[in-house]
Amino acid sequence: MKISEIFFSLQGEGLEIGLPTIFVRLFACDLRCNWCDTMYAVEGRDFRDHSVSEVLSEIEKHECKRVCITGGEPLIQIKEVEELSNYLINHGYTILLETSGHKMPPPILWTENSTISMDCKCPSSNMQDRMDFNLFVKLRPKDQLKFVIQDEIDYEYARDVLNNYTIKANIIFQPTHGSDLGWITKKVIDDKLEFIRVLPQLHKIIWGDKRGV
Repeated sequence: MKISEIFFSLQGEGLEIGLPTIFVRLFACDLRCNWCDTMYAVEGRDFRDHSVSEVLSEIEKHECKRVCITGGEPLIQIKEVEELSNYLINHGYTILLETSGHKMPPPILWTENSTISMDCKCPSSNMQDRMDFNLFVKLRPKDQLKFVIQDEIDYEYARDVLNNYTIKANIIFQPTHGSDLGWITKKVIDDKLEFIRVLPQLHKIIWGDKRGV
């Protein structure tokens, strides 16, 4: 596996925000989002080659049973992700997979002990044309669909997606880091979007752009 980093910290995004979590960040991504904040896991040579057993050894150093598999785009290494996930789930771990909305997660990640956090890329990312909207409707009520929102164009795009597709997953509007939380909060309240969660990036608030936290 091409691994960018493995570390133990607080989950900074989504429904599990604030929970202690072991992060396994895989290297490489086939998208190039304009506002990507982990380009070190996307391009270059800043990674280590590890076997799945070596990754497991790193995970087992921490007394935590919650693992987030992230990237980059982890599903580029789908066979390794599947092998890792099978071991973790069979040994009492729960998994959160963070993935973009253009690749189908393997069957093991649709089981009870795994949650899928999928991104729907908005126009500010310049990757919106790569999305597979059929994946969004497959998400379960326990899963989450996240829209990273930079401006009102993104906001209206997200609303259109939600109006055009029946999505059972939890919906998260996450403002890009450094943008004003106030305007999007007001929009959600004024538009009476009672099913939307507006959530920041907690790790950015605490540590800024520092890696490995």
